[in-house]
Amino acid sequence: MSKLYFRYGAMNSGKSTHLMQVAYNYEERGMKVIILKPKVDKKGGNTLVSRLGVNRQVDLLISEEENIFDTIDNYLKENREIHCILVDEVQFMKKNQIDELFQIAVTLDIPIICYGLRTDFRMDGFEGSARLLLLAHSIEEMKTICACGQKAIFNGRKINGNFVFEGEQIAIDEQDDVRYESLCGDCYYKYIGNPK
Repeated sequence: MSKLYFRYGAMNSGKSTHLMQVAYNYEERGMKVIILKPKVDKKGGNTLVSRLGVNRQVDLLISEEENIFDTIDNYLKENREIHCILVDEVQFMKKNQIDELFQIAVTLDIPIICYGLRTDFRMDGFEGSARLLLLAHSIEEMKTICACGQKAIFNGRKINGNFVFEGEQIAIDEQDDVRYESLCGDCYYKYIGNPK
């Protein structure tokens, strides 16, 4: 039986870069990987974009209504082999889609490695991440630092250069002057009190 992995971290912890490195490692050994990304993540379109400037084409963009198990099952029926499934921005997936990823790992024996955020800019959990924290066989934190040098665990949202702590859960980085900054707990509370 293969496993479902969840690798989470604050913004700038290298999640997308690590995903592309894992894909490269599999492919260097002649193995087939497919990369999934939720359609709701408009950043880069059908391309993974790393802050280091490394990019990679996504194999499948997944809509919120899509049954991932059926999509992968159909992919396999076309006589295509999959050695590993990599998922970027997994926090945007729905609870039932995480269940489908778990089912793929267990019943189709394909390892699945998911990368994403644990919490949003309000310190609330994402639906996909919350389900992964319950189901994943393995959970690993990817670490990064706050501007003050402490370990960052939160994501601060900036609009027009100012921190905001209210609004819709999803606003994609680098669209409509939205930016994110990884923050430690101390700085998060400092900016809530003084959002500049």
